[in-house]
Amino acid sequence: MAEKEEVEKKSEAVAETEDRMRRRKEEIWGVAHIYSSKNDTIITITDVSGAETIAVGSGGMIVKADREEGSPYAAMQAAFRAAGKAKERGITAVHIQIRAPGGHGSKTPGPGAQAVVRALARSGLRIGRIQDVTPIPTDTTKRPGGRRGRRV
Repeated sequence: MAEKEEVEKKSEAVAETEDRMRRRKEEIWGVAHIYSSKNDTIITITDVSGAETIAVGSGGMIVKADREEGSPYAAMQAAFRAAGKAKERGITAVHIQIRAPGGHGSKTPGPGAQAVVRALARSGLRIGRIQDVTPIPTDTTKRPGGRRGRRV
């Protein structure tokens, strides 16, 4: 009797694993490139290779005032729009790459980055990896401002 129950448990586990594998095969992956500075947030959803752009959204497309382009609200609305377009075109899951200005500028993403990640998750897209792809110079070029620095 115990052997029969073990066989049933194993067959259920195998069936569940197969079902999970089938669902994974159906997923079509994309990459959500998020550029977030303090003044604006830009979302570009591409295919996995990054060669073909599927959907685009930015804070400036949502709000009218320039000062509000970098706000979490504008970023969230832009992400919902981009996710909707991506879903129409068949994307069901995304890897996320977050980029800040970098270089000599700020290496921390703006206030819209976290809002975009949350909005993409809420919109029904499955999220894979989240990476920070901020460009950081290994050996820098000369900082802007000249010998005497920036005079205010």
